[in-house]
Amino acid sequence: MKRKVLFLCTGNSCRSQMAEAIVNARMESEWEAVSAGTKPAGYVHPKALAALAEIGIEHAGRSKLADEFKGVNFDLVVTVCDSAAEECPLWLGKGKKIHHSFPDPAKTDEMADFRAVRDAIARELPSILTA
Repeated sequence: MKRKVLFLCTGNSCRSQMAEAIVNARMESEWEAVSAGTKPAGYVHPKALAALAEIGIEHAGRSKLADEFKGVNFDLVVTVCDSAAEECPLWLGKGKKIHHSFPDPAKTDEMADFRAVRDAIARELPSILTA
């Protein structure tokens, strides 16, 4: 049976979307991932989608409000907000909760930053999911 992971952030347009897509593309035999935000941007950032496409991942996600997942039992909930200045959501549902910061590439809007965050997420996900 697949384990379920929720990636949470504020806007649900970049980091949490990339984490969701990478898990579902590369770890789908063990994990099912979703993502959400406390204040969804209403879109998935085009540069996040482009960065994923560069590594062969076509992501058809949408920006979602965390409330959509109330009552869902997750095995793991990961917040990915970068700094204390951001409103990083608190998850009150079930599941082990961890925080793992990734910088927000939308702040610079540089493709190189989207790639760097994508690569960091892909590199660090195995240890995050076994934490």
